[in-house]
Amino acid sequence: MCHRLDDVMKLCCELSANQQIQTTVKGSGKGAAAAGGLAFAGGLVGGPLGIAVGGAVGGLLGCWLTSGQFKPLPQIIIELSPQQQQKLYCSLLAVLGDIQWTDLAQLTALVMGNATLKQQLTATLLGYISKELQAQVDYVD
Repeated sequence: MCHRLDDVMKLCCELSANQQIQTTVKGSGKGAAAAGGLAFAGGLVGGPLGIAVGGAVGGLLGCWLTSGQFKPLPQIIIELSPQQQQKLYCSLLAVLGDIQWTDLAQLTALVMGNATLKQQLTATLLGYISKELQAQVDYVD
């Protein structure tokens, strides 16, 4: 059973890597507020040049405040606790149904060859990430 859980977690990593999905932990608004607030303050103090300086300083502050909050989804999956992985595994098994596989390569081929199954698994994965981890999911262009 343990290898099956590992296979499904690795499949999730593969699915999210193929679609370039990344998650944002709540709090990215702090960075935007810092950048905008300092640009505004700079504009009040220094006019147009103050806006530029305040925006640059605010942008750097915003970057620092939100560092580490944007992660690729495969990294999030790898960092899940065993209990979280088990809960995700159970959700995904409900979608996989009675599909049988012997190894990760076979499971990946079965899923990647079936667009509907791939979409359902991705939706279940993203739903879990959004609901259980309270993370915002973004697609990288």
